[in-house]
Amino acid sequence: MPTPDRTSQAEIVAAALALVESDGLAGVTMSAVAQRVGVRAPSLYKRVRDRDHLIRLAAESALADLAARIADHADPARHPDPAERLTALAADLRAFARDRPGSYRLVFAPPAEIAGVDPGAFARASAPLLAVAAELVGEEDALEAARTLTAWATGFIAMELAGSFQLGGDVDRAFKYGLTRLVTALRPAS
Repeated sequence: MPTPDRTSQAEIVAAALALVESDGLAGVTMSAVAQRVGVRAPSLYKRVRDRDHLIRLAAESALADLAARIADHADPARHPDPAERLTALAADLRAFARDRPGSYRLVFAPPAEIAGVDPGAFARASAPLLAVAAELVGEEDALEAARTLTAWATGFIAMELAGSFQLGGDVDRAFKYGLTRLVTALRPAS
């Protein structure tokens, strides 16, 4: 009779993401993951090919979590104004980064290990932003608008996570100020 499985790929990926949050990417070793899920390291290879595969799966999971987080604010039926939705999506991204800085860095400052992440995972996570951007600026400029907003937000968030804002003042206010100005600049003149 075969031995019962003592863990699953989902549990292994969750353990890897927990290690990303607590110990950074360097802390994600096969032995550390195995210890978290209660098996010996060789048992992990029944579910993942190697550490790089595990890191890619973790990045895909983080992208899915981010996509789920922003889905509500991307719904035009719930939030009709596209400028307000863009603002809410950026705020959701910032909240994700604050709640899960390791996962945020894994996705937005990706290491070489995630080079093989399923492009569909990035597309699914980006789809709400692209849809709102298209509604705001038109289909032709949607990708550029989405990239502009993402570049500004990720730069701000990276500085915030690194503790780089050293001049005092209210960082939340600065985020809202920059975001409002950027979204206003993206909105076509009527």
